[in-house]
Amino acid sequence: MGKIAKPGRRQVLQTAVLLCVLGLLPATWVAVSAGDRVRTVGDAPAAPVAVVFGAGLWDGEPSPYLAHRLDAAAELYGRGRVRAVLVTGDNSRRDYDETGAMRDYLVRRGIPAEDVVGDHAGFDTWDSCARARRIFGVERALLVSQGFHIRRALALCRAAGIDAHGVGVAEPHDATWYYGALREVAGAAKAGLEATFTPDPHFLGPRERGLKRALAD
Repeated sequence: MGKIAKPGRRQVLQTAVLLCVLGLLPATWVAVSAGDRVRTVGDAPAAPVAVVFGAGLWDGEPSPYLAHRLDAAAELYGRGRVRAVLVTGDNSRRDYDETGAMRDYLVRRGIPAEDVVGDHAGFDTWDSCARARRIFGVERALLVSQGFHIRRALALCRAAGIDAHGVGVAEPHDATWYYGALREVAGAAKAGLEATFTPDPHFLGPRERGLKRALAD
């Protein structure tokens, strides 16, 4: 019996190893796609616009992670690295205006209101990237997000046709950070499909001119 069982155990082990390798392939693709394009606020190259991805609201105000992204964007604007900020998030319900809260946060920190443009249909990273290119006309940008997410954002925005660099916002490695990093494993697999098939975002609509006007000033 032992001789019969041993090949079976070997096959189970080989299958498990294969599944692990296949599971890590999307994450490897994300890392390779991002390359050396992850920077800090201090060494980020100049670009016309910063794109800030939503990360949730607490009692109508940006969550701590989102506030840190917005702080980095405000610093990029203050340093002259960007001339406008595109904030992209979820406004699918009347009682939840993520993009409006992001915009108000930046305006309170001294960025002129006309230089902050909102995308209310950035329901996920792919939608945000695809709409930035197709609806707002973004061709070159600095992307702003936490370190565990910025590489996926870079891979997807580049797949959407944006010449992008990423600014990775540092965070303590607490429970929230580890949860976000774990989500990226599944997120990478989804991103691989989106980059391959480049589906339409949930909503398209007409071209928005607000960003073009902000950059024309």
